Amino acid sequence: MIDAFEDHCWQDIMSADVLELYSHYKRELFVGPTPALLAIDLYELAYEGGARPVSEITKTYPSSCGTHAWAAIEPTKRLFAAARSAGIPVFYSTMDVRPNSRPKGLNATKRRAPRNDAEAYAIRAEFKPEPGDVVITKQRASAFFGTPLQAHLTQLGIETVIVCGESTSGCVRASAVDAYSYGFHVVLVEECCFDRSMLSHKVNLFDLHHKYVDVLHIDQVDAHLNGRNVRKAS
Repeated sequence: MIDAFEDHCWQDIMSADVLELYSHYKRELFVGPTPALLAIDLYELAYEGGARPVSEITKTYPSSCGTHAWAAIEPTKRLFAAARSAGIPVFYSTMDVRPNSRPKGLNATKRRAPRNDAEAYAIRAEFKPEPGDVVITKQRASAFFGTPLQAHLTQLGIETVIVCGESTSGCVRASAVDAYSYGFHVVLVEECCFDRSMLSHKVNLFDLHHKYVDVLHIDQVDAHLNGRNVRKAS
């Protein structure tokens, strides 16, 4: 029988010996009170080249997550629908593309700088922000670093941050660790996070799950948001 705590996408890469090393992290998993949804970098750049393997498109579209991004669209739409039905606050992050916002040559990561135009960093239409949603622009990987996000969440009385988006090993990880460090209970929705590399996606979800966050399935988060009384947005 598969252990419910480890019933996730990393089952095929983590040996029994490794799971035993991390067994002392086992605990009850839950969504948590007064949640908000935080969608990390669901912008057009991640979907360029269409639903094709990353290996086929990476030379032309180096920032695309290919089939991994496209596979996450439907479960992420389901997550947004549940969040909006429950009336919880919805926050997005995307890149700050203002030409005079930082010194020339400084970027969020060490890799070659991607395109820096507004269209590339526009939120994809399936997840288009609605009135009352908040879009945080950032210059580093974390949606918290150098932004007002933590202050906004605190003023709203948020205790739980439900996270989706990309990339699992980069901006999602950085944002999740910062959220935990600020004292929020953090939930990552497995099917709604993605990366260029499936190996990197699985390893980072495993590590985050055991140390900082609760990785839950979309079915679990959907059921929670649709089955409890959460505070309606005013």
